[in-house]
Amino acid sequence: MRAQGAGGQNVNKVSSAVHLRFDIAASSLPDDVKQRLLALRDGRITQQGVLVIKAQQYRTHEANRLDALARLQALVDSVARPPRVRRATRPTLGSQRRRLESKSQRSSLKALRGRPGAAE
Repeated sequence: MRAQGAGGQNVNKVSSAVHLRFDIAASSLPDDVKQRLLALRDGRITQQGVLVIKAQQYRTHEANRLDALARLQALVDSVARPPRVRRATRPTLGSQRRRLESKSQRSSLKALRGRPGAAE
């Protein structure tokens, strides 16, 4: 297909842009990777689960094809590893003390803002 945008006469003559369509459900990826890929909030993924990548940055068809494949690989790599499970931990005693001290300092600072001898 032909690329959009600037490029002079070359853009009107040469079909150098690439539309890469990747059907996620029909691919040979592991099921957990497919689920994470489909769960992405990405506008390039259609309702049918097809990922569409448009590459038109370069002047040659081959360079755009390699660019589209590299972007597909980067996207799959980003969801290949499962996210780490967060384990709830308790705050340390020192952090609790520091938080309460800063709260009391802030409270005493704000208490000085009132009128002198007003409400006590």
